[in-house]
Amino acid sequence: MKQLILYFLSGGVMSVSQITPTLFLSGADAPLNAALMSQKHITLIVNATLSHASPAYPGVECVRVPVSDLPSARLGDHFDRVAERIHGNRAGGTLVHCAVGMSRSPALVMAYLMRYRGVTLGQAHRWVQDSRPFVRLNAGFWEQLLQYERRLYGKNTVRVNHHMLALYVTEERSFCPNSLNSATAKPRKQSLPRFIFAISQSTTCTEERKTCW
Repeated sequence: MKQLILYFLSGGVMSVSQITPTLFLSGADAPLNAALMSQKHITLIVNATLSHASPAYPGVECVRVPVSDLPSARLGDHFDRVAERIHGNRAGGTLVHCAVGMSRSPALVMAYLMRYRGVTLGQAHRWVQDSRPFVRLNAGFWEQLLQYERRLYGKNTVRVNHHMLALYVTEERSFCPNSLNSATAKPRKQSLPRFIFAISQSTTCTEERKTCW
């Protein structure tokens, strides 16, 4: 928890995270920075938001993925299209972003890594999280990635304990990017789906979706 708070305070959640030498992950602020786009040699922007406009830069293509960050949203319908565009972009770098780079854009990047880098879902998650610690996919996106992994490899290497899907825990919001500087911010409570992922036969980890207001 301390590391995540420091990550927020340092502006990490709004930073650009490098996934591969030519693939980057960010929130919606990064594409607005023309100098940054030039520095990273970005020639393709994948915009996974409903409301954030994509700036027009000479020589930069934009792929729009108009999906909300809700478990019911069909982000998986775009996995192949986005992965193919990322893989096919040989002219420069690719920036994949959503609102804050926590759920939609990481899920798209993980799908690309599975399809074109030959990694499992568990490996793709660790790969992305190593570069961007505060990755929190919602429940529906996890399910769609599991389906995608099964389609690619014929099986799931990350097993979900489905008994846990019906369980919800109520947790107090501990911190959010827009409330770090607010001493009077009142925490709200919510129901969070908890999943147990068996990354291997001997390793179990918990992923929880936290939402900020």
